[in-house]
Amino acid sequence: MRIEGETGFVLHARPWRETSLLVEVLGDGHGRIGLVARGVHSPKRQVLRAALQPLQHIRFDAVLAGELAQLRAAESLDAAPVLAGDALLAAFYLNELVLRLAPRQDPLPGLSAAYARTRERLRGGEPLAWALRRFERDLLDALGVGFELHCDGDGDAIDPAARYRLDPEHGPRRLLTDRGQGERSAAATGRALLALALDQRPEAADLASLRLPLRSVLAHHLGPRGLKSWEMAAALGRLAPAR
Repeated sequence: MRIEGETGFVLHARPWRETSLLVEVLGDGHGRIGLVARGVHSPKRQVLRAALQPLQHIRFDAVLAGELAQLRAAESLDAAPVLAGDALLAAFYLNELVLRLAPRQDPLPGLSAAYARTRERLRGGEPLAWALRRFERDLLDALGVGFELHCDGDGDAIDPAARYRLDPEHGPRRLLTDRGQGERSAAATGRALLALALDQRPEAADLASLRLPLRSVLAHHLGPRGLKSWEMAAALGRLAPAR
């Protein structure tokens, strides 16, 4: 099958054989696609090689046969964000999430749009914690495993003053008031859930309460193998909840 004029974002590229690359792209029309880019390390193909860097927005042509596609042409559509420090780690996290959770060749237009928005938020220097929480919400929705945030799994309205854990299959579950401090600290506030539902940035403490509950949902769908970006963030003490 020929893919012509597809637009998308480069998620990852790694060397393959002596002169080629294996590239993962989140396409707007075909979802995640694995591309074989042959001969990109030759001096005459510097422009193509530059277009295949992570975060780059590209237009490409390819021929799909089986799990991988042979890249025929690619061009940059803009300049990729120049990121450093926590923002660069956040971008690595976005790409790793998509690589691990988005199936190949499954059109997910909602995911591509969410990725584009978050990429621009990173470029613009928006608060990382809020940008990442919104992307996690949108990723789960695009994959069809998200849940309602205005009400709990039983259909009862979210209480702003209560705390909720997020059940990957059931949705928000209200914590009883006699729960220990440890369990409560790993639960989201009702205010935070309602703010996330409305796409309105909550106060810092409420925003921080979203990180662990959403991470537990993502971990459920990732399976026993976690993310390298989580390990890196923990080692560096980066991407703290209050950031």
